[in-house]
Amino acid sequence: MTRIILPAGTTETALVDGISAAGAAPELMAHTPSADVEILEFGAPARSPVTPVSPSGCPTPAAVTRAVREVVGFDVTVVDAGLAKPTSSPTVDLGVAPGTDIRESAAVPDAAAIFDRAHGYGASLPAGESELVIGETIPGGTTTALGVLTALGEPTTVSSSLPENPVERKRRVVSESLAASDIEPGDCASDPFAAIRAVGDPVQPTVAGVAAGALESGADVTLAGGTQMVAVAAVLRHAGVDAALEIATTSFVAAEQGPRLREACAELDCDLTVTDPGFDDHERAHVAMERYCAGEAKEGVAMGGALSLVPPGEMATVREQFELVCARLGIDADGDGVGDPSQMETGDEDGS
Repeated sequence: MTRIILPAGTTETALVDGISAAGAAPELMAHTPSADVEILEFGAPARSPVTPVSPSGCPTPAAVTRAVREVVGFDVTVVDAGLAKPTSSPTVDLGVAPGTDIRESAAVPDAAAIFDRAHGYGASLPAGESELVIGETIPGGTTTALGVLTALGEPTTVSSSLPENPVERKRRVVSESLAASDIEPGDCASDPFAAIRAVGDPVQPTVAGVAAGALESGADVTLAGGTQMVAVAAVLRHAGVDAALEIATTSFVAAEQGPRLREACAELDCDLTVTDPGFDDHERAHVAMERYCAGEAKEGVAMGGALSLVPPGEMATVREQFELVCARLGIDADGDGVGDPSQMETGDEDGS
């Protein structure tokens, strides 16, 4: 059976004004990854005090991934990659601390050590685990992805959970951050962990390490996500990992990025799988699906990778199950029941 591994963490970069869809409620944002993993594990938040739903009724991508899990069935392992708040979901603890603001001198001081520990974990996975899908959840993650891609000298366009991507604001933050670390674009091409240390987040070396260790053990690895996983793939390539890699994302990210996403994957020698959940073809109108089609959320919590596992002819069943997951989260089809807007957050590609 396929296993989804979900590193979940936080970075203070998400608190930078205007770059995260979670900015309306910074005091709750740190709970989002913890809530995401509980939704994936249990179908709804358990210990976490926040349900990640936007004021317009767009739920976290965790709801989509959970719906796929209820239809298809797959194993899940959550890795604590710098969680700031506790979760009731079982986690693999690799001793990773939350990331600091990338405008500080060191966002992830122990990036190389995190990679090494995550590599050991990936290499230790059972031999029978031949198909691994590795996702992520971290608010602010596309801004740190932009930082790492810039430091590596790679293409620097990233996605957003917002319908209007504030990419120029993110570029300004990254420019300030590189200057604070005395780094020019491309300076870290030969040292990807220096890029993460300066302007990355703790989820990046965790995903990269797990992927590298699993690849060395002979597993097939799919990176589940959009431009954040392009950044992870770039880290792996710059670290000398040349094994076959696949990135699986959603049609929402692909539509926003256009040909740039496929070009970036080709440049990094990564296969690209894009899956459309068919929300615009759903038999009944539903506010959550409408918000995804309008450009909210787009990706995160392994959504694209999970959707790629859906057998032909089963996507309609996934959409129906997604409605049921939304109902458990308090989201009615017409938007009634959407919770307190102050608890809004949409995750990762998704929340940044």
